[in-house]
Amino acid sequence: MTDSAAGKAPAKTGHAERLYVPWYWWLPPLLAAGLLAAEVHLGYPGVRAWLPYVVLLPLTAVLIWRAGRAPVRIDGDQLFVGTAHLPLAHVGTVEVFGAAEKRKVLGRELDPTAFVLHRGWVGPTVRVEVTDPEDPTPYWVFSTRRPEKVASLLNG
Repeated sequence: MTDSAAGKAPAKTGHAERLYVPWYWWLPPLLAAGLLAAEVHLGYPGVRAWLPYVVLLPLTAVLIWRAGRAPVRIDGDQLFVGTAHLPLAHVGTVEVFGAAEKRKVLGRELDPTAFVLHRGWVGPTVRVEVTDPEDPTPYWVFSTRRPEKVASLLNG
């Protein structure tokens, strides 16, 4: 029997965002793919002249689009980051780091067993300690555009 069938109301979303790629970050990779296709076009006649445009430009667009599909969501009693989820009962210390401090967090001090979802085009990051004794991951580090809101929801 599902929760809704048992008469329980579904939990409300406390926070939801996608770490989408800004439009101006689309231009350089698409321009590079177009130039690469043009270079192949200059060297080969016939089908091989237009085939790189048909393959490289859509492939580049799909890769950029997929990079921006990473969700960060606090829904009910779960934290969802990308494809991973963490029960809020196992959330320990939450720290917010600005764009300038991100290098320290993701650099030498980063534990190799930590869960990381970093997007370079998103400035701030949040580090969440995992208190589950059976989880080998010591903490999560992930990008978010609203770190104070995420931290307050995780702490409260």
